Amino acid sequence: MTATLSRRELNRATLERQFLLRRTDRPATEVLARLAGLQAQTPHTWYVGFQSRMEDFDPHEVGRLLTDGALVRMSLMRSTLHLVSAEDAAWMRPTTQEVMERDLAHGSHGRATAGVDRDEVVALGRKILEERPLTPKELGEQIGARWEGVDGADLAYVVRCLLPVVQLPPRGVWGASGQPVLAPADTWTGLPPAPGPDPGALVLRYLAGFGPASVRDVQAWSGMTRTKAVVDGLRERLVSFRDDSGTELFDLPDAPRPEADAPAPVRFLYDFDNLLRGHADRSRVVSRENLSRLSARNGMPPATVLVDGEVAASWRVDRSRSTPALDVTPFRAFNSSENEEITEEGERLLAFLFPEDEDARLRFTLPA
Repeated sequence: MTATLSRRELNRATLERQFLLRRTDRPATEVLARLAGLQAQTPHTWYVGFQSRMEDFDPHEVGRLLTDGALVRMSLMRSTLHLVSAEDAAWMRPTTQEVMERDLAHGSHGRATAGVDRDEVVALGRKILEERPLTPKELGEQIGARWEGVDGADLAYVVRCLLPVVQLPPRGVWGASGQPVLAPADTWTGLPPAPGPDPGALVLRYLAGFGPASVRDVQAWSGMTRTKAVVDGLRERLVSFRDDSGTELFDLPDAPRPEADAPAPVRFLYDFDNLLRGHADRSRVVSRENLSRLSARNGMPPATVLVDGEVAASWRVDRSRSTPALDVTPFRAFNSSENEEITEEGERLLAFLFPEDEDARLRFTLPA
């Protein structure tokens, strides 16, 4: 008989994989591999994802790895920018190629370039970017000279979806800034792409960081289709469970699955944190009521706070005054010990964000 895992057991299992039950002393590269990358479409907020998971996190070290090409920011799962190692990028990008192609096909850029020879666009785009990395606008202007009547932005998006490209530093480097500048991934990293997709490897990496999980969860996280066939092909290497609703869940046999009463400390999550984008059914970490509070405004979801393993507040940095403040907006009433733990963890985050400003303080605010 297949064992049933409660919502709270799923919560603790996922938090353990995500290094959110206790901080780790592993290096950032190992943390990143376990997490199957960090969603990194903003230049810097994802650094908080490391800070919440690592004991002694040095953002400048990650910045150096990004500058050296050991880490890259490129579009992968769900066609969104992720931070991954150069080695993982080499096989993840061919595996998520179907996701990139679907993004192009179903969007306005695809409709605008329907009559264009896209292979020719990609070949020209690669040739141009090998000569000099360019912003998407600059790339579009150069490619657009070849196809009269087609917007350069649409042609640049074809390159972005069909050619593995990375965003170059200094954009994304802690303490630095810069426009998005693109270069072919293989010329930047020196690593050739894998000869073809490996969806099985992606599913196994996903389960290591997010399991136990359903087929729908795999699909929601990756953006891939036909994932049931992939999971079925891995059954002999996996174990299965059921959740409270009877949905079949899959996991790695030796992956940690803590008890439901394992303590879960307060943690601050960044706006696009993996934890809230890893499952089709997010009830293991956020209630249905609170999920509605996380709807993106202008494309930017709120950053959140975990209390006892579940989303229980949002947070933002207020820089409107001379001294920055960390504003926490509770979704429910907190008891005194929860308030103390939120304050302690928030002050740790403030020390990370503003190491030279000892006057920065945490404030509890009312919902808008």
